[in-house]
Amino acid sequence: MTHKEKALDYFGRKFHCSQAVLAAYADECGLSEEQALKLGSCFGSGMRKGEVCGACTGALMVLGLLYGQFDENDLKSRQLTNKLNDRMMERFAEVSGSYVCNELLKCDITTPEGLEYVKQNNLFVEFCPKMVANAVDVLEEIIRS
Repeated sequence: MTHKEKALDYFGRKFHCSQAVLAAYADECGLSEEQALKLGSCFGSGMRKGEVCGACTGALMVLGLLYGQFDENDLKSRQLTNKLNDRMMERFAEVSGSYVCNELLKCDITTPEGLEYVKQNNLFVEFCPKMVANAVDVLEEIIRS
């Protein structure tokens, strides 16, 4: 199963977009499935505030786990992850139209009216899987380069 297929499977099983993307890469990141799902659990729907899309955030967590700084003297990894972070967010916005959840969904999900709009238009079921797929596609592109 590809990373995209795994991520879409997790999302289809009602995990948050952030959980789905991170858990699809759990093995490569040295995490168990449980750890990945727990770690990603507070980042869905733009941290439930309509901010940075959870799928994009899940991809950023993967990049951090794969390339991030853990040694205080290793400034190269810090510089690398800063560049990868910028590339992920810029590329995701190019592909998706934005990296901000509320902008992507065209409503404020922190309001009852916004949530109703999302539900009436079936966005979490029909639109958000595209964001999960986009995040994985961009992430794969970055990892390959």
